Amino acid sequence: MEFLMSSFVIVVAVAISNIIARYIHGISSTYINLIVGIIVGLIPFTNHLVLEFNDKIFMIFILAPLLFFEGQATPLMAVGKRTKSIVNTAVLLAAISAIIAAFVVHQFFNLMLPLALVIVAISTPTDATAFDSVVTGRKFSNSLGNTLKMESLFNDATGIILLQAAITWLTTGYLSFWASTGDFLFSAIGGIILGAGLAFAVVSFRQYFVRSSYNVISSQTLIYVLTPFCIYLLAEMLGVSGIIAVVTAGLVHNSEANRSRFSSPRQMHLGIQLINFVGEVLNSFVFVVLGISLVRIFANQYNTIMGSIKWLATGVLVYVLLWGCRYIYARLWVGDKKRQTASLFALGGVHGTVTLAMTFSISNQVSQYWFSFIVVVETVVIILSMLVPTIVFKFMLPIDVDEQNRPAQLEQLRHGMVEVGIKQIKTMDLSSVVRASVIYDLRDQIQKNTLGSFFKQWGAVTANKSVLTGLQSVEQRRALMQAFDAERDYLYDLAKRHVVNSDVVYEIYSEILLSESLVLDPRNQMI
Repeated sequence: MEFLMSSFVIVVAVAISNIIARYIHGISSTYINLIVGIIVGLIPFTNHLVLEFNDKIFMIFILAPLLFFEGQATPLMAVGKRTKSIVNTAVLLAAISAIIAAFVVHQFFNLMLPLALVIVAISTPTDATAFDSVVTGRKFSNSLGNTLKMESLFNDATGIILLQAAITWLTTGYLSFWASTGDFLFSAIGGIILGAGLAFAVVSFRQYFVRSSYNVISSQTLIYVLTPFCIYLLAEMLGVSGIIAVVTAGLVHNSEANRSRFSSPRQMHLGIQLINFVGEVLNSFVFVVLGISLVRIFANQYNTIMGSIKWLATGVLVYVLLWGCRYIYARLWVGDKKRQTASLFALGGVHGTVTLAMTFSISNQVSQYWFSFIVVVETVVIILSMLVPTIVFKFMLPIDVDEQNRPAQLEQLRHGMVEVGIKQIKTMDLSSVVRASVIYDLRDQIQKNTLGSFFKQWGAVTANKSVLTGLQSVEQRRALMQAFDAERDYLYDLAKRHVVNSDVVYEIYSEILLSESLVLDPRNQMI
């Protein structure tokens, strides 16, 4: 019950924060999620309802499906072409940066070297969602952005292996380079093999039924939704990387989606909508949790924070060192190797909730004093990694004018197409009841019907005053289809003459097709 109540509070916070974000332009929705999370944490009543952060629950129920969906959104061919880059950034860069940064932190603050490695290893994973939040509204190189996203998909595993090695070193006083390397290779390669093998088995099972007369969309969807959880849990039970396993499984599913999307269109459409919905909710969920956790960290570690600024200096140094390593790497091997490219790559290494999860995973493996110290250090790293690029990118990157103008373009196109649709209806020989109903429906495409008119229509339908006869229903359906035809022709003509960007036209065109499915498909009709 406590878990359900905790989840309910966070989900409500997600819903509210996403609505608020629609009213605030120029600020990424993830920052609004973060601020609402902080507010939830500051209010004693709501803070009490939310359970303490549990890294295992977070990794299984939040991170596993998120990484699976991110993997599925990534073409396997793109990963194949970038294998060298992925290995270099997600493995070599991560490991070498951690070693260098740990040694410097050890020298500067006289911390035990294993402890310094623990701190840096936790800061190793980067977060694709957090990265998206800091580049919102700015033009960012697609090639460089893809490099950063590929890195973030796979470097979580590197950070976890480094952390395990550092904890072993800290608790036993002994570290074997070859044993740690062997563990990493076993975990990574094992995760790839297990993830690919299980995903192929699931895909084969699902595709067999999709191509038969025994297919059940609800069962297929349940199997699909449960896939990342099952693969992650099984991988962790077998001692291989659950993160790499679910990412690999997602990549395999991308190829499945590309070559079977028309086998069962309803199932495919439901799956895509489910991915988009769950992905958006989980991404927002992550930052609400981060906001709540930050409040609790500062409340629980008040004595550590106020007693010394060593934690602050350590956090700043770790961030600067990791930024420096990334910058040097980019100057030597990334893109055109110019200063700006290197700076963008270095700043793009944003840290988020995986770092937070790894921090809380060691609560029982180090002393309470050092755990408190590590928690506030990692908090500084997370905040700096998000705040610094958000500010710097405003000076380094141009505004994405196309994205900024997109809402106005969409609104203008919708008004134009609805005018065309209504003109088509007025030329048709229709009964007054049907004409009024169809025009009302068309005006709904641009939200031109007032709340009062909606309640009037709702009241009429509820009171059975505006129910169409069988013949009128057929007449209404044909009228709507002709109006939609006129709207599509209008959009097609604009795209053909290159009046507006094709992506904008396709977005509205797809809405018309969905509207048509609501009119034609018996399974989509509720009237």
